[in-house]
Amino acid sequence: MHKSRILDSVLTPDGRELVLYQRDDLFTIRVDDVELMSNRAYGSEEKLARLGLAVLGPRPATRVLVGGLGMGFTLRSVLDGLADQEDATVVVAELFPTVVEWSRTWLGRLANHPLDDPRVQVVTGDVGPLLAGSAQAFDLVLLDVDNGPEPLTLDANHYLYTQRGIATMRNALRPGGVAAVWSASHDIHFADRLHRGGFEVEVHQVSARPGGKGDRHVIFIGRRE
Repeated sequence: MHKSRILDSVLTPDGRELVLYQRDDLFTIRVDDVELMSNRAYGSEEKLARLGLAVLGPRPATRVLVGGLGMGFTLRSVLDGLADQEDATVVVAELFPTVVEWSRTWLGRLANHPLDDPRVQVVTGDVGPLLAGSAQAFDLVLLDVDNGPEPLTLDANHYLYTQRGIATMRNALRPGGVAAVWSASHDIHFADRLHRGGFEVEVHQVSARPGGKGDRHVIFIGRRE
């Protein structure tokens, strides 16, 4: 087994270092040497999309917003879940252009090159302003930004999980639309904020790895009332 090697890195606006590592077939993204994600533990990212689509139910010309590209597993799961909808639109917002470039180069094959799907639109930038400018534009919003309600990569991400951020997300949904939010751990206060923000709330604990293995992550599901 070989040692990990650095493929690329970028500094966040907060001065943290976001680094892409490879060791044989294992790829990891770390921030300040804390593992953020890997291609070994992506089961909860797939569940984020599957649970969100299941609660939403069938809709014609479904419009989905994915906040956070990561390694592309959430996006791939959305596309597979909408395989019978050629007229679907999936917008993916990724703050770091470097992460988009990683998906087009080293990481694309891990999730079967989701950015190559013609239904995908990539927006490089903060998902917050995109949500704020998208009144009733989406049927489903999937938020996989940072580490969940407790930010790890960027302090500014905290806004998304506040009462104002939740209101912005709700306003971006069509009537009966669904928001699904990934978190590394349960946060009862965030679930309460979702409820007070006009959502019917479900909380799911899911396995980090495919096949039900690994640590447990949390998916918050909110249907717009």
